[in-house]
Amino acid sequence: MAISKSQSFLEGLWYRQTPLWLWLFLPLQLLLRLFVFSRRALYSIGWFKSTKLSKPVVVIGNVTVGGTGKTPLSIYILQWLKEQGYQPGLVTRGYGGAAENHPLVVDEDTSADISGDEPYLIFHQTKVPVVVDPIRSRGGQKLIDLGCDIVICDDGLQHYALQRDLEVVVIDSARGLGNGWLMPMGPLREPPSRLKTVDIQIINGQSMRLEPLGYQGVGHDKPLDATAVDAVAAIGNPQRFFDTLKTLGLEATPHVFPDHHQYQTDDFKGMNGPILMTEKDAVKCHHLADDRMYYLPVKTQLTEELDKELKQLLTQLLN
Repeated sequence: MAISKSQSFLEGLWYRQTPLWLWLFLPLQLLLRLFVFSRRALYSIGWFKSTKLSKPVVVIGNVTVGGTGKTPLSIYILQWLKEQGYQPGLVTRGYGGAAENHPLVVDEDTSADISGDEPYLIFHQTKVPVVVDPIRSRGGQKLIDLGCDIVICDDGLQHYALQRDLEVVVIDSARGLGNGWLMPMGPLREPPSRLKTVDIQIINGQSMRLEPLGYQGVGHDKPLDATAVDAVAAIGNPQRFFDTLKTLGLEATPHVFPDHHQYQTDDFKGMNGPILMTEKDAVKCHHLADDRMYYLPVKTQLTEELDKELKQLLTQLLN
């Protein structure tokens, strides 16, 4: 299993029983807690500038480091808003992308290397305006200039420089909040108490599920006819992907890479295939794909109660 040593080491500390020596980092954790509290307080009293856009802003984020399922939820929300006749758009930092000029409006000619894997995937699945900009207020204003009537902000919960009308937090049911500590003692960006202030919490793996669809070739249309695969993942919680493959009856040899990893040909050396990956990984492999490579697209499903609540909140913003 190929895996980043630092990633494996940190997750081993954060999501398992905390060793006693980790308490050596308590002063750093307390310092971050003070910084987080002070920063949010200074934004709330107007000491730091926070921009209010002319259209509703929905932030989809988390309180932990790493992925929790925000991207598939963003796609679900964007597609639903579009079906209702609205003109949604998404702004994101574009982590992992090489864009130098911002705001970057993603289009058909934008590569995943430039925009980042998530903006590329969201644009091609939804066909709504997607803007990459580390300054979310500027990127959000660009969406409004393009005609959007609601701005979805991906992974911007801690970006208080942009005011928001609705906060949606996604939590991974398998990992939860880890040991409950802030970095570097734990995986939290903000204290658990922050969850009390958001509008809605979505638990990926409980109130939200990712339903696997049919296997697709990366750049080819050959069917996947095998029961044993090399499973490749560079996502926040790769184990969820591997567990999904197991439920589908596949014997998977796992290969884990850091989240947002930019694949190279050498990454696949020694893999006889078939090689099965997530759709987020596949968008970064088109330039080096061969007929060994497949991906597993997923569809977001919410419980009936949560689906109704979320759509009511979104509708209220637009009426």
